[in-house]
Amino acid sequence: MVFRRRRGAAETPSDPTPGQQPAPAPEGPARESGPWDAADSYPQADRVDLGGLHLPIGPDFEVQLQVAGEQIVGALVLAHESALQLHAFAAPKKSGLWDDLRVELARDVESAKGTVEETEGPFGTELHAVVPQQNGPSAPIRYIGVDGPRWFLRAVITGRAAVDPNAAAVLEGVVREVVVVRGDDPMAPREGIPLQLPPEARQALEEQSEDKGYDPYERGPEITETR
Repeated sequence: MVFRRRRGAAETPSDPTPGQQPAPAPEGPARESGPWDAADSYPQADRVDLGGLHLPIGPDFEVQLQVAGEQIVGALVLAHESALQLHAFAAPKKSGLWDDLRVELARDVESAKGTVEETEGPFGTELHAVVPQQNGPSAPIRYIGVDGPRWFLRAVITGRAAVDPNAAAVLEGVVREVVVVRGDDPMAPREGIPLQLPPEARQALEEQSEDKGYDPYERGPEITETR
């Protein structure tokens, strides 16, 4: 399943729903940029609603869904010979996850005979790693973590954007426009925030299934925004 906006399409905001105002920001310091919490007064933009994540749609990148069995577990953004993986998790009320997860990630990279270092990036402390590959040269990986109110967003950049700031600009812009919808249901820390297909994609798959039977290994229909 691929989501992208056609080049040249009008930049009319579509998130939140027309006629609705963004929810008021919670008490405390206002965020200057995203990723945003659903309760923040975040800027309007074209976004695809995946339930737990609302992801921007733009002409310079495409969004694909990562599926495990019948469950959507994350999103993949492709741009400029690079990829951005996004996953959202529940987090404790009074503490974040990123400090502990950085230690675990660094240990995993070193166990794989790779190298890793902490550095300051646009979203705070992040990890830059180089990991050996079985069938090719070592691959650079950039791990970004953002602690939000009762949620944690993990962003993993690979490819050219992991080492080239110019190539990374588009993917960093995607992270800044993400809206995380944690919901009020009780969830264990580190449990994945549920994702789902937007209504138009579900309808397209239902129509495809009725016409010729659904093959989960086929590439799904492209959802292109037209105005």
